[in-house]
Amino acid sequence: MGWRYNAGLFLIGAVVVIWVSSAEVTQGIFANYKHPFAVTYLGVSLMVVYLPIALIKDWFYEKLKSYSSKRRRSMEALSETSGLLRSPLKHDNPEMELEANLTGTGSDFDLSSEPLCSECTEGECPKKQELTAREVIRCGFCIAPLWFMTEYLSNAALARTSVASTTVLSSTSGLFTLFIGVILGEDSLNMAKVVAVLVSMAGVIMTTLGKTWATDDSQLNASSTGKLPLVGDLFGLLSAMSYGLFTVLLKKFAGEEGERVDVQKLFGYIGLFTLVALWWLVFPLTALGIEPKFSIPHSVKVDEVVLANGIVGSVLSDYFWALCVVWTTPLVATLGMSLTIPLAMVADMFIHGRHYSTVYILGSVQVFAGFVIANLADWCSKRFGL
Repeated sequence: MGWRYNAGLFLIGAVVVIWVSSAEVTQGIFANYKHPFAVTYLGVSLMVVYLPIALIKDWFYEKLKSYSSKRRRSMEALSETSGLLRSPLKHDNPEMELEANLTGTGSDFDLSSEPLCSECTEGECPKKQELTAREVIRCGFCIAPLWFMTEYLSNAALARTSVASTTVLSSTSGLFTLFIGVILGEDSLNMAKVVAVLVSMAGVIMTTLGKTWATDDSQLNASSTGKLPLVGDLFGLLSAMSYGLFTVLLKKFAGEEGERVDVQKLFGYIGLFTLVALWWLVFPLTALGIEPKFSIPHSVKVDEVVLANGIVGSVLSDYFWALCVVWTTPLVATLGMSLTIPLAMVADMFIHGRHYSTVYILGSVQVFAGFVIANLADWCSKRFGL
């Protein structure tokens, strides 16, 4: 495990904290402004800010690269000049020098013995070609509707059911991620990974069946009047399915460690496509009765909260999450997101004074155990042949 994998694990923890906090804030927003489409459209469209950031980064990198190249050439020229001054007779016999260069004698580089790259020991060099700018744009535009649908379904579920139910249903995405990854050839199936998914799913089921109660249950029940919890649960399950598909496609486009694509540019194009091409979806959603009639928030405070939540809960956290997927694996990143269940449990204990049954607590422990097993899956497969 390299530094990227370890950094990915650290980012998983950061994203879990941000997502749980953002879910609580989003549900608070829906108490005064129940427009999941508007919240989703704003949050995803804001990712367009990554495009100018990526362009500035590329410009700075090119300038630094150009300066470094000029400095290296000047140092080489100075070295050659000083070498000629110290050894004026070195080139008196050009035939001998040419022969030495061809055979590698007296040279720092022996082309006959050194492989072209460290991975060419088997006679074949793996080709990991970076995507062109046009290909990155095409990939971003292709997966933008899928990511928008994932975010919208999640927010629509939050508008109709509790944060706990949405979190639990979102955690079922580990099952979809594993099998979609195997079908698309982005993951391998072994016993350790199957055990990790089954343990995590068992934990999700236990948290669903476990009992919870709080001192403010009467207020929560009153605030949920008029909601459609079954529809919200359905949206949460569909969000988990689309999340699993998007995760695998992101890894497929980005490569093993993200070497094929700049994730900032990819998400920037996702934001651009959403901003330009997906605004009209509010009309059919309103006509079908899924969305209320569009209106802007009537309070400046709500405006500020929606904007801040979009920047932190979508722009920042979604980019961190993408790095988690690219630097680790889709399965590890997905099961890592299941850690929102125990974190949400702890948050509710302190915020709402909520209590949990033993079954719920054991289920949360199993979710964490599934995440640990997923990280050790490859080691277990090699060590025990699973």
